[in-house]
Amino acid sequence: MDFEATERVLESLEREGVRYIVIGAAALNLLGMARFTEDLDLFVAPEAGNIDRLKRALRSVFDDPAIEEISASDLLGEYPAVQYVPPAGSFHLDLLTRLGEAFRFEDLESMRVAFGPLTVTVATPATLYRMKRDTVRLKDRADAEMLRQRFHLEEER
Repeated sequence: MDFEATERVLESLEREGVRYIVIGAAALNLLGMARFTEDLDLFVAPEAGNIDRLKRALRSVFDDPAIEEISASDLLGEYPAVQYVPPAGSFHLDLLTRLGEAFRFEDLESMRVAFGPLTVTVATPATLYRMKRDTVRLKDRADAEMLRQRFHLEEER
């Protein structure tokens, strides 16, 4: 994970008042569980004004006209996910407002955690567990098991 890019993005999201929740491997890292990742997965509130704040935050970090291609209609539409790749480096962001029919922004429980000088919003261990436990990717199921053990979560079925 590109620590500096992640910190700059999260700082800008906080400054602009974006409603977001960090999920995925970056969330595991923020919860104190080391996990390699090259991206930052963010659930964002599915509101046009929030998407505008998101774009403003990204423009403050990256000088990239492609940010304008991120549209509320995409993130609020039938396929509510956009991958944004900044012009330099291997770091990228996966932006979601819904994950199929399984998870919507409103469904996610979150908490505020320290990240350097910042306090950021991350999915709770129980939410991450629910998101990862039944996927087809082996690393997600391994993450779910680590979360279950580390945070003493009950197996749900």
